[in-house]
Amino acid sequence: EYARTQNPTRSALEQNIAALEGARFGFAFASGMAAIDATLRLVKAGEHVVVSDNTYGGTFRLFTKVLANYNLEFDFVDTSDALNVEAAIKPNTKMVFVETPTNPVMIVTDLREVSEVAHRAGARVVCDNTFMSPYLQRPLEFGVDIVVHSTTKYLNGHSDGIGGVVVLNNEEDAAWIGFIQNSAGAILSPFDSWLVMRGTKTLALRMEQHDKSGRAVAAFLEEHPKVKKVYYPGSASHPQHALAKRQQSGFGGMVAFDVGSLEAARTVLESVRLCTLAESLGGVETLISHPATMTHASVDTEKRERLGISDGLVRVSVGLEDTDDIIADLDQALNGI
Repeated sequence: EYARTQNPTRSALEQNIAALEGARFGFAFASGMAAIDATLRLVKAGEHVVVSDNTYGGTFRLFTKVLANYNLEFDFVDTSDALNVEAAIKPNTKMVFVETPTNPVMIVTDLREVSEVAHRAGARVVCDNTFMSPYLQRPLEFGVDIVVHSTTKYLNGHSDGIGGVVVLNNEEDAAWIGFIQNSAGAILSPFDSWLVMRGTKTLALRMEQHDKSGRAVAAFLEEHPKVKKVYYPGSASHPQHALAKRQQSGFGGMVAFDVGSLEAARTVLESVRLCTLAESLGGVETLISHPATMTHASVDTEKRERLGISDGLVRVSVGLEDTDDIIADLDQALNGI
């Protein structure tokens, strides 16, 4: 066959990401959602999946609006408490899908505890590791079976290519995901594969700076009088700060904060000069977004508010610009409220 089946550039990337995550097998897809969709093909009709209830809006949409139509069952629970996962497991549960830290309010799940609970029930554990990258978190080391990434974000790092990847160790599951990759055809192009490989060459340097600036921005926001609440695992005020320190080698560049109202959030979003209003994350530039109307617009209002995704919530993907410049831009925008 042809490049849909095999391509040397894509194969090199798949081996690269698998090595970064400590996995035996890797499969690159045309987007992060294509990677997640392929992973869910391990679940059959009539089977059940437990999912982090604060997951990315695109994942929520795929599960509830598409896959649920094919007789897959989904329950969304707070996976930060393994007891919630245990309570949600049914006789037909075959997968636990975890995002940690979650998008956008940065809830952290204890991967080792959840993996133990899931494995006792005979279920696979999948972790979306996009927010941390393999540099700051390696879920397979904590018992997770499968790791997925949107390579669009930190792995690419330059906001110039969309992609996704699945890595795992189980040979049988890998054979099936490889078969799905070829049969469904949502493969990553050779050029986009090259772009991600280029990005991984600077992953360590970039993640160190994202982490350094992320901590500084979060500390600044916690002291600002116009900010009601900050969501960042690196802050001592974060309820799972100790867990994040154990499980991650850093805290990354994703910070969210609440300014209390849609009007206040709009003021911040419209007043920034250095930061760019955009949905994506993980690139060299600082991006700012409004989850309620952007990344999580597909989630109903009641569920959003219950999860803390209020109209006043603003999410920042802290980039590689000078840290003081990023803080100064946020400061002048907040002072306009």
